[in-house]
Amino acid sequence: MSQDSECARPPNLTFALHHQFHACTLTGSFGNGFNYSSYGAEAILPGRCLEARIHNQVRQPIKSAFAPGNVRVAAFHAGGRQQILPAGPQVIDGTANDAAVVPPTNASEGSYHWTFERLIAAGLIPLTIAPFVAGSLNPATDAIICGAVLVHSHIGFDAMIVDYFPARRVPKTKKALGWVLRAATVAVGVGLYEFETNDIGVTEAIKKIWTA
Repeated sequence: MSQDSECARPPNLTFALHHQFHACTLTGSFGNGFNYSSYGAEAILPGRCLEARIHNQVRQPIKSAFAPGNVRVAAFHAGGRQQILPAGPQVIDGTANDAAVVPPTNASEGSYHWTFERLIAAGLIPLTIAPFVAGSLNPATDAIICGAVLVHSHIGFDAMIVDYFPARRVPKTKKALGWVLRAATVAVGVGLYEFETNDIGVTEAIKKIWTA
């Protein structure tokens, strides 16, 4: 190759000059197993390789934007990737060849529990409308909707504790959170009772906030 020959060098491209033909051959790879070679005689002047162009028929295959190589995981900080919390204890009851223990069936924790929860969730729809239709000064409908919301919230938070803090891995944490939830439910129930008996009530309070 002559010293006075200059050729633009994009990344991952290799240029080879052949002065006897006054042409420039462009060879390289797209990095995905697709090799190409282009003979760009029209882009060459004698003694100097000014530019090299890939012909239109040479195309890079379309690559999905969701390919594993294109997915980037954003870290929580600029340092190395670390786990937020350490992994829990890895315990195997018995040996690795033992069959999984089938938990005992309990209707109160299974079918009865889910049936009751579905009834509460479905009953919240008419109970939400009833106090506004019957009047906010009706303490019975106000008390019913407060009790339904309290029970529904307790069941939902209890399900979160069961899912994220299983007793087989963190029994002490699950038990402690269960007592915290019970105490919070009792405290909210007492607060709602005081608000209903000694104040304007939940429905009237919502009306005043809405029209404020």
